[in-house]
This record gives sequence, C-alpha cells and structure tokens, in this order.
Amino acid sequence: MSSDSTTDTIVLIHGFWVTPRSWEHWVTRYEQQGYRVITPAYPGYEVEVEALNADPSPIEAATIPGIVEHLESVVRELDTPPILMGHSAGGAFVQILLDHGFGAAGVALNSAPTEGVPVVPLSQIKATFPVLGNPANRHKAVGYTHEQWHYAFTNTFTEEESRALYERYHIPASGSILFESALANLVPGHQGTYVDYHNDQRAPLLFVAGTEDHLMPAKIQWSNAKHYKSATVTEVAEFSGKCHLLPAQQGWEEIADYALAWAARHASARLTQGAATTA
Repeated sequence: MSSDSTTDTIVLIHGFWVTPRSWEHWVTRYEQQGYRVITPAYPGYEVEVEALNADPSPIEAATIPGIVEHLESVVRELDTPPILMGHSAGGAFVQILLDHGFGAAGVALNSAPTEGVPVVPLSQIKATFPVLGNPANRHKAVGYTHEQWHYAFTNTFTEEESRALYERYHIPASGSILFESALANLVPGHQGTYVDYHNDQRAPLLFVAGTEDHLMPAKIQWSNAKHYKSATVTEVAEFSGKCHLLPAQQGWEEIADYALAWAARHASARLTQGAATTA
C-alpha cells in the first residue's frame, strides 16, 4: 500500500447490467498492493451472474433507496472512511454516498448522472432504448442482446472479446430504476439520485471518462462535474479510446492505478486535515 495513504480499504460499487464480478481484475490488483477490497452487491444480487439470469426477480425488486441504504450500512461498519469507486450506476451511488458524508475520496467511472444533469447524447438514447423505448419495461428486469451489449458496453472490443464478456458479466437491469433515473429531472421534488451540489463537506471526487463510451459518454461526466459548486475538489480525467466497460477494458491497469493514486492522495490529505482540525 502507498505509504502516504491513511485508509486501507477500497469499496468498489458495480453498475447495472453487471454484478461485483465485473471488478474481478481490480480486486486482485488492489489487494496485491495491500488494500482491503470490498465489492458489495445490491440487495438480492449476492448470487452469481448465472443465477440472476435464471431468476431476475431480485433485480425487479431493487430500488435506489434500498441500494443506497445497503451500501451505507456496508461503509458504516468500517473502522476508517474508505476510498469509494463506482462504475456506471455505481458512480452515481458513489456521488450519493459522498454527499451523505461517507468515504475519504470517491471515483466515478463512466458514471450515470445524478439528478439535475440534463445532457442526453444520442448514443446514450440508442444504448438505453432497449429498456426506455418500451413503457411496459418499467416494472421488469430487462437484459441486453449481445448486439445491444456490444454497442452500449464493449464497442471498442472485438466481437469475440465482447461476446465472452457478455457471457461472463451480463445480467438484466432494473427497468423501474432506469425509468426513475431518466425522469428524475421532470418530476417535482428530490428523487433517488439527488445530491447537494453545494455540499462543502463532501469528500474529493474524480470523474473518469472513456472517450468512446456510448452509454455514459464523456459529455455526461463533464456536465455532472460542472454541476458541483462546492469548495471541495471535483475533477475529470479522460482516457482516450476507452468504452463503457472500463473495469475490463484493455489497458484497465492504467485506469485502475490512476484512480487509486488520485484517490489515495486526496484521501490522505483530507484525513490528515481532519485529524489536525480535531487535535
């Protein structure tokens, strides 16, 4: 572990259409550096990919408040504030957890937007159309075909690589949560993905954007970051040629190392400052 880090735990939060299995390479890499790595599943997602594909009822039952409450309970049990990293929808959950006072630093990779981010690129419309294009999907668990997965998740991969990852990682996604997120800016009052963009107590946050991402394009990452008006650190890093499935993208090691170095540096500074303040 880096000697300047004052947190020894990393929490990796998965997104939709995948499970904690999608972090398998990052878990090994971070554990080899001396970190304790936790990959919490959403409530009901604790089973294997194959089981969720056979019985998606836990996905249909999932809610944003239920997921957030579960993630908070996991982090609350830790002795020291961890580094939080989330991919896709997991990036939005990282933002929510940070806003609620959890974590020493956060990294949101190809993050889904939090409430109030209006940017909807055409590629995102195409990538989410298999779910949002049919109102009947609102209360279902909706999977991708491999062709749809390839466009949304693995468009820079070969056909063979994409299909192998589809078979290893893909599960259906919650139609109700996707519809709720898509309509969050149109419904009065705060919705499940609300964060306080003026929260000066929030831990530092890094957005990581893949320039070839169709599902959560770099435009969304930049727009989400610009919404933050707080005094704390908010930054964006772009990685050229990278698509949505960053945890398995060729060259993922560079991304994992950059994210950890950034988070460890800012977590150390924040925790040191906090210790000095309370001394």
